[in-house]
Amino acid sequence: MMQTAQPDFSDYLLFAIAIAALNGASFAAFAWDKWRARNDGWRVPERTLLTLAAVGGSVGAVFGQILLRHKTRKEPFRTHLRLIVGFQTFVLIILLVPQSRNAILAYLQ
Repeated sequence: MMQTAQPDFSDYLLFAIAIAALNGASFAAFAWDKWRARNDGWRVPERTLLTLAAVGGSVGAVFGQILLRHKTRKEPFRTHLRLIVGFQTFVLIILLVPQSRNAILAYLQ
């Protein structure tokens, strides 16, 4: 059986920093878009906001949506964001449950 290398603390730290940066960027994009909407300026495309959420900034997107009251009634944007958050939550749960994580790793080997 092949032994896999265990990630060290710096790998987790880099991952956490990247996720925090993505969520900060996502929240900032929502804030910028809200400000621009109020001031009749260039808007951030919805595709960009959803892409930021999909690549790991969904927490920042949801906080931006709730705290800034931005795009809370806009469909299909609201549904797309909920689907992204739901899918990411599902994947996170799968990866955190040892039995499912081990089954996925065994399948990939």
